[in-house]
Amino acid sequence: MKSHSLIILFLLISQSVSSRDFTDVELKTVHVRGNIYMLEGIHGFAGGNIGVSIGDDGILIVDDQFSEMNEKIRVALNKLKPGQPKYVLNTHWHGDHTGGNIDFNTHATIIAHDNVRKRMMTEQRNMFATTPARPKEAWPVITFDESLTIYFNGETIKVLHFPNGHTDGDSVIYFIESNVVHMGDHYFAEMFPFVDITSGGNVLNLADNIKIIIDSMPDDVRIIPGHGSLSNKEELITYHKMLQGSIRFVQQKIDKGVTLEELIEVGLPNELKPWETGFIKAEKWLTFIYQSIERA
Repeated sequence: MKSHSLIILFLLISQSVSSRDFTDVELKTVHVRGNIYMLEGIHGFAGGNIGVSIGDDGILIVDDQFSEMNEKIRVALNKLKPGQPKYVLNTHWHGDHTGGNIDFNTHATIIAHDNVRKRMMTEQRNMFATTPARPKEAWPVITFDESLTIYFNGETIKVLHFPNGHTDGDSVIYFIESNVVHMGDHYFAEMFPFVDITSGGNVLNLADNIKIIIDSMPDDVRIIPGHGSLSNKEELITYHKMLQGSIRFVQQKIDKGVTLEELIEVGLPNELKPWETGFIKAEKWLTFIYQSIERA
């Protein structure tokens, strides 16, 4: 992720396929714990990390990247267990997490929060791109408001909605027996996160949600981030401290009457600069926080 510029973020949101080349993208299969795996894109931007549950009941996946990655995802899944996924859980609406719905819906039941379906049914616009409404075949067919429980592969899978963090439709997935949590894009490991303000996201709420999630986790939990490497609770706590420090820094500037343009000119304090490793750089990160505080 470190070498990618803002064009990658455009690709993350946009559904236009004409300019993308996924030929060299590979998927790395990471054993997380028990019957839970993570598929991570390498040698190019594949999209969000995919969580995988395999067992006697079949295959369940969390998110499905871009549609162009479908065949590579199937190959990776087939190495773990032959067959088609029975369930796809979407953590939110963005195309790098839901692009594969259009193909996997043939065999799988697609599940997501109510707002994911609503946003996929209509055109979406944000500061980077306009995303057309998705075809009906890509829409979730089971939706929920606050929570959902799935019993699959000997696992109690809790799907919980955490509102207005990354977007207004984010879910965090708890694999209870395996002690694994898929965070979706609430968590970008070791980098500033993208917070989609126009989709109901808010950095202040994101920080509050992360605190709740941390408090709900055992100390030895394994964490699948929306983007980045497999993580642990201590790394998530460090991420939360970064969010708090970022908010505190911007709030102090606002209290002194600093405008957004002046804030961007000031830039990041030294302690936050190491987090500028992904596709969200200082200007965008400070803008997200400033806008979040304005809308609080």
